[in-house]
Amino acid sequence: MSSLTSDPNQTDVNTIIRPPYFFISGFIAIPDMNYYYIFLCLVYIISLVGNTFVMTGIYVDRSLHSPKYIAVFNLAFTDVCESTALVPKLLDMFLFSRQLISYDQCLTSLFFVFLFITMQSFNLTILSYDRLVAICYPLRYHMMITHRSMLQLTGAAWAFAVLMVLISVCLITRLSFCRSLVINSYFCDHGPLFRLAAPCSNVVPNIAMSEINPCIVLYLPMIFIISSYICITHALFTITLPQDRLRAIKTCTSHLILVAIFYLPIIFTYSLYTIIPTNVRIINLSLTSILPPMLNPIIYVLKTEEFKVSVKKMLRRGAQRAVTQVKPT
Repeated sequence: MSSLTSDPNQTDVNTIIRPPYFFISGFIAIPDMNYYYIFLCLVYIISLVGNTFVMTGIYVDRSLHSPKYIAVFNLAFTDVCESTALVPKLLDMFLFSRQLISYDQCLTSLFFVFLFITMQSFNLTILSYDRLVAICYPLRYHMMITHRSMLQLTGAAWAFAVLMVLISVCLITRLSFCRSLVINSYFCDHGPLFRLAAPCSNVVPNIAMSEINPCIVLYLPMIFIISSYICITHALFTITLPQDRLRAIKTCTSHLILVAIFYLPIIFTYSLYTIIPTNVRIINLSLTSILPPMLNPIIYVLKTEEFKVSVKKMLRRGAQRAVTQVKPT
């Protein structure tokens, strides 16, 4: 299937050649990859259960109905959507050898996968802003971080993410694919897809978007997060009581772990895109797409004091209901 091509004789100045399907190559010449796909399936199940548990806990416990947990809920929702947009189709393609994907399905997959990855970055940025205000401006926190302001931030992030990804997808619809139809990735990845049209179409706008999107989605948020934690570190030195300083550090630990897990591998991959072998790039990006959604709820349950208290209360209530039902009338 590596020689799968479109008919070059169809090329015409005024004709856009849209093939009926593409072929997703996946990993190249690596034996026993089925074990890796089974591993991704297990990670997906854990991610689904964990993030659903986080969303349920936030919804049920009224003490978690705070502005901060609007962003946490949105992060868990995005994690579920990202995993669901990627993993089931990936398993169907490679475990059952259904690597052909229609043109429309390919663009749809591209849209939703990149939308939820973009939103994951924006959610982490919003949580960083919340921590910045909480520690650097504690007296103004409840004036600056309200339910309304958090909903506005989250809504603006969704709208901007949809616009960015929609522009990228619309720019692909203007391309003609008259040569190879083999996408060297594990899904309909933006870069490998539009580069297939380079011999037949002007891909300069697509290249521009492929440069602009990482700057907006990865580099600028990372710069903001680093800057916010420089300010937070400076503020921590001004806190005189050790217990208050320790409490402030604990509130940031879980967020910093999430930031490191999400940003570092993906920035490393995009920065060295031209020199990283295809298999290494696919493994790195697939793990970057799958592991953070699984680890996010685990880290929040283990590291966030409010959520641990909430979980204990829910478990206590459940145990009390069970005891009540077991008692004879």
